[in-house]
Amino acid sequence: MNTQEALQQIRNAPLKPVYLVTGTEDYLIQEIRQAFFDRMKKDDLEELNFMAFDMEENSLGAVIDEAETLPFFGDYRLIFVEKPYFLTGEKKNNVPEQDTVGLIEYLKHPLDTSIIVFWASYPKLDARKKITKALKKTTTIDAAALQERDLRNFLQRYISNENVKISKEAFDLFLRLTDYDLSKAMNELEKLLLLAGSEGTITLQLVQDLVPKTLEHNIFELTEQILKGDTAKAYQTYKELHLQGEETIKLTAILIGQIRLLLQTKLLQKIGYQQANIAETLGVHPYRVKLALQQVAKFPLDLLVSMYDELVENDYEVKTGQADKELNFQLFILKTTEKIKK
Repeated sequence: MNTQEALQQIRNAPLKPVYLVTGTEDYLIQEIRQAFFDRMKKDDLEELNFMAFDMEENSLGAVIDEAETLPFFGDYRLIFVEKPYFLTGEKKNNVPEQDTVGLIEYLKHPLDTSIIVFWASYPKLDARKKITKALKKTTTIDAAALQERDLRNFLQRYISNENVKISKEAFDLFLRLTDYDLSKAMNELEKLLLLAGSEGTITLQLVQDLVPKTLEHNIFELTEQILKGDTAKAYQTYKELHLQGEETIKLTAILIGQIRLLLQTKLLQKIGYQQANIAETLGVHPYRVKLALQQVAKFPLDLLVSMYDELVENDYEVKTGQADKELNFQLFILKTTEKIKK
């Protein structure tokens, strides 16, 4: 069940006795949490009928005991089970031994007077475990990070519902500056909506002024400027970062990582990998791969290799005291942009 379906079900339909919430998208997870609390208020449930257990500190036995206790002047008890590490393959120290067999038995005949919600906010669950298989047969809610198209649709609907418009250029930049991450986007969106006002428009300038750039975003811009052969802009970006107190050695390290991504993307593309396969293989966000594919399409492999080799060599020379870090970086910008312009 996706998040929107789950929210409708929690708010309006009879609640299920057991839920498993998977995925790591914090904004969606918080929406689901709030829906359960709102449902408690709607059903006039006393606060004493809510209990939360941290599985890194509490036992499953305590959860089952709570589930088998009658509600306090209400139709049901709401029980949150946090950090159910036993659903993953991760080994943890100093945590309670968990009676997963007892929980599996409970799941065969769960009581209607208790609503148990397992919050499994992990990148991956161990599907081989019996307890994971048993819980996945209950009502499962997927709160995974949204894919680009779904994220765009979600945010566009949200903005439209606030009677605000956003230009295409502003929207594209907004997504890029928030790393195509829903939680980051929603945190920044409130400021933009407030300043745009009802029936207003979120402009490119508004996004540029209000949504902060991370160091990685600035390095991405610097990489783009270098690859476009724009010496002046690349040099200006570097000077601004330097004036902001960013260490040249750190900038070099991040730039090496960015060029490495371009190089890896180019190589994987040459052997037939598609965007999704590249993202999975490299363990990076699909949007970063999308941008990398757009960039590398314009450049031969040997140019990217030479850029990478030169950056690595510069880094070595600086760290061994053979060269001045600022001069080396500036020379890299100058030589590379001039090479690209030819």
